[in-house]
Amino acid sequence: MNTYIAFLRGINVSGHKKIPMAELRELLSKLGFQNVQTYIQSGNVIFESLEENTQKLELEMHHAIKNHFGFEVPILIKTPEALKGIFDNSPFPEEKKVNSYFTLLYDVPDKDLIAEVSKIKYTNEEFIITNNCIYFYCFTGYGKAKCNNNFFEKKLKTRATARNYKTMVKLIEMLSEN
Repeated sequence: MNTYIAFLRGINVSGHKKIPMAELRELLSKLGFQNVQTYIQSGNVIFESLEENTQKLELEMHHAIKNHFGFEVPILIKTPEALKGIFDNSPFPEEKKVNSYFTLLYDVPDKDLIAEVSKIKYTNEEFIITNNCIYFYCFTGYGKAKCNNNFFEKKLKTRATARNYKTMVKLIEMLSEN
């Protein structure tokens, strides 16, 4: 059995795309996923499956959510090793890392777009773009950041979903318990 973490983008934000976690766990269990757990309302799902193809799992989960809840939700699935690698590879020193955000990328952005976006500078904001994550730190907090998830999606022409340091730590902890 393989353990995975699914990130659902844009659910339960300001009353939009509401998905109750208990209902989501039940839906995914009916699909045949095992030991389904969720963490907070922002769309973090840990589960087990015999399937090894994460793209197939993403599609299956996407279709089930669309059919059940009636709206599209982008899904990104990572293995525990991949998520831990992203977390461990944060380029920030510890005092910034604990207040940083991990913007997980659904696709590898075009290298020319990465180069172009990397030139953008805003006061109190720092980011480093890799193939699978944008490491982001904002001294004044994410809510006031110009370089938010939507900014990166538009500039890099790819989907992304952001999680803060505390969420990443908790998800990695939960994954290690499986």
